[in-house]
Amino acid sequence: MELLVRTRHRKSNPKLEILNSKQIQMTKIRIFKTKNFPIMSFGFTLIELLVVISIIGLLAGLVISNVAGVRERARDVERKSDLDQIKKALRMYYNDYNSYPASIPTVGDQFSVGSMIYMKLIPKDPVSNQPYTYTRGTCTEDFRLVATLENKSDSGIDKSQDRCSEDTCGAPAAYAEGSYVVCAD
Repeated sequence: MELLVRTRHRKSNPKLEILNSKQIQMTKIRIFKTKNFPIMSFGFTLIELLVVISIIGLLAGLVISNVAGVRERARDVERKSDLDQIKKALRMYYNDYNSYPASIPTVGDQFSVGSMIYMKLIPKDPVSNQPYTYTRGTCTEDFRLVATLENKSDSGIDKSQDRCSEDTCGAPAAYAEGSYVVCAD
């Protein structure tokens, strides 16, 4: 095997020279050992790998913790929506009977009186599958629906508890931490 290469001698112009296979091997060795051509490394050092892995781990941790918070807030929105739907059904009942019912049907049952359907299915808490707490006020013109939110720092909790701090007859109410309350308007 022969190779035609351009060589440069110190005091002469570049010229073409034919190298045989042994000279080619020796030239390669000389090229990689000279100061102008340092040995090239194509891998990563251990430190570089550790830095990249730690950055990826940090980003993954941030994303996972953020996703968990989003899921909690989504379930809280579902709870608030459920309470709002029950409140609308109770308001329709109140319009028909001028009072709120003493109790509401159990989870998954239909809320109806006679042929009038107020709500097809009573919803349940998305995590515990337990019913929401319903209590009629001391007089029949008020009620309270309570759900416990996962996000204890939700701004709606304090507002709902302040709005429903006492019923229309003046009876005070106390709520547990994280309780979101809906009451009659």
